[in-house]
Amino acid sequence: MSLNKDTILNLTNGGIDVFKHFLGSKFTKIEKSFKSPFYNDKKASCYIYLDKKSRTFKFKDFGDAEYSGDCFFFVSKVFGLSCDDKEDFIRILEIIDQELHLNLEDKDQKLDRILRENKGEVKVAAQLPSIHDGFETAQTKMPLQAKEFTPKEIAFWAQYGISKEILDKYHVISIQSFSGVGKEGKEYILETNDTEPIFGYQGRRYTKLYRPNSKLRFLYTGEVTENYVFGFDQLPIRGDVLFITGGEKDVLSLVSHGLTAICFNSETANIPKNMIRGLSYRFKHITLLYDVDDTGLAAMEKLIGSLKEYQLKSLRLPLSGEKNEKDISDFFKMGHTQDDLMMLFREMLDQLYEDTIAVMRSCEIDFDNPPKAPEPLLTINDVTIGTPGNLVCIAGSEGSGKTNFLGGILSGAIKPEGIDIDTLGTTIRENIDEQSVILYDTEQSEFQLYKNLTYILKRASLSKPPAWFKAYCLVGISRNERMNLILESMDRFFYENGGIHMVVIDGIADLLGAVNDEESSVKLVEELFRMAAIYNTVIICVLHMAPSGMKLRGHLGSEVQRKAAGILLIEKDENNNSSVIKALKVRDGSPLDVPMIQFGWSKEEGRHVYLGEKSKEDSEMRKASELKDAATTIFKDKHLITNQNLIKAVMEHLDVKERTARAYIKYMREHEIIERSSGNPQEYQLFAMPF
Repeated sequence: MSLNKDTILNLTNGGIDVFKHFLGSKFTKIEKSFKSPFYNDKKASCYIYLDKKSRTFKFKDFGDAEYSGDCFFFVSKVFGLSCDDKEDFIRILEIIDQELHLNLEDKDQKLDRILRENKGEVKVAAQLPSIHDGFETAQTKMPLQAKEFTPKEIAFWAQYGISKEILDKYHVISIQSFSGVGKEGKEYILETNDTEPIFGYQGRRYTKLYRPNSKLRFLYTGEVTENYVFGFDQLPIRGDVLFITGGEKDVLSLVSHGLTAICFNSETANIPKNMIRGLSYRFKHITLLYDVDDTGLAAMEKLIGSLKEYQLKSLRLPLSGEKNEKDISDFFKMGHTQDDLMMLFREMLDQLYEDTIAVMRSCEIDFDNPPKAPEPLLTINDVTIGTPGNLVCIAGSEGSGKTNFLGGILSGAIKPEGIDIDTLGTTIRENIDEQSVILYDTEQSEFQLYKNLTYILKRASLSKPPAWFKAYCLVGISRNERMNLILESMDRFFYENGGIHMVVIDGIADLLGAVNDEESSVKLVEELFRMAAIYNTVIICVLHMAPSGMKLRGHLGSEVQRKAAGILLIEKDENNNSSVIKALKVRDGSPLDVPMIQFGWSKEEGRHVYLGEKSKEDSEMRKASELKDAATTIFKDKHLITNQNLIKAVMEHLDVKERTARAYIKYMREHEIIERSSGNPQEYQLFAMPF
């Protein structure tokens, strides 16, 4: 970008930011009258309004029409310049650029300005001012002289919680001395001492010098780039909260307290949108944490507006704003902890999610005031288990036993520590940290859900649910609202209980308008997968099988099939009146090698109980049958298939890895499902039965 009228209007929201900057407290809001700043105005007759024709903001003085015009006209009056004079107008643009820290001047424009200001007398050896706000750039004649940190220097960093290990990780060095050439071409040498230490933040081709106790605190050496971002290289691949703070020391202080942070060159620096876009894919909450002085607060407000589409958040620290009590480093120096900061963060979320939590309260199951019994309705409960950071799907038809199986899993997640209960053949990791366990039901009536929850509590040996277990009936909430309520309430309970142990969504198809809407299906599953990764939890999804009984329903089922780490199918075994659980997909190995387990009703105990594994013969019959069906489908339109193409076809059809696909092909050969071609041993065909 370059310094011109249109660019300034674009970056200042049509000029309104210019008026806010120069008018200060006089201007409170658009079209509210205030007294003129140009003369002794006895009556408030000035306004800022939006000119609809030009789409720019203008200043209107009904007391004196001479003082009416746009932001450039306004600045011309403040500094005694004229918009009609070409050189004056350039100066007006420069004033706005410098005052609002827009950093629009390119090198040629900057050189023209300095030559003009110095009447063409600029020494060849002089270094032009840095493009970075408030800093000088030092032209060094010799390399920086680094040294070991002294105990006193280590103590300086330690007061903010910053260790030597963190300093090394972020390439912070202690400097003995350096020499440079100032703006006026004069050489100088600065050396460290006990009262004025010198530190260096090392970049790839430059070092930013930091002198905490000196009048001139910051200088640059080397080749400085526009996109200065401290801490970017040390960021994790993904996370929940990323703090953007005001300076390097603040980044180091946050990192030392177990948090994730970066900073740009200054609080008034422009933040590239493409960088924020990339970070928004990696972090759930990008949060501004600037100084609580006027500059910092104004900068946060401006960025929240200019980057509105990325939903940046801003956190204001409860500090006085005085010199030694205005930033996050001071916050930690005063004895506050990571928990104190995250408590403030949770309070900020409470305000953001106030409406959502209010709606969710109306959906929460109240065990002290159970709902009245309505007419009976058929329902299906949603259950799944898996590894943190992944999705697991439970599938089955009506009456297969999904509700009872889900009850066993949830009982295992909420049961008191140290007691053994029947979880219907599954093993559930105990929730020893009492993290959130959340059930969202989109299909059952309020009474039926309450009834099922009482069975779950009884199985878990509980008389009432723990505070960290939440169950919501979302039947009365529109489909368009359900997903947003789930995402925001998950985020709230993640911070309230220090994490999420398990999330169950009973009926993910009811979060969409239709299961065959491909775009919406992809978006839904990707968002659930992202949340599972960010919160390091397992999200259990319940989904119906297609009418054929061979695969999950619609485009939604296809997307779940691709993304889920595990898929369990529950079928009814009419021969012995039990339910059988089959693995359709597992992360590692073959689902056909996973034993089938079963559960059924026990008259003695008055509930469903685990009945053990199906016999090896049953498992072998299942494996042979499903591989025969797969081979028939793969060879449906082909007589011969090469070995490599067959491997790919088996991987795609059964959703397994190459090693497992090769094992399946070997099994099909050994059990006379397929055979090698007599004409080419590298090709296969279906086994030909002799006449």
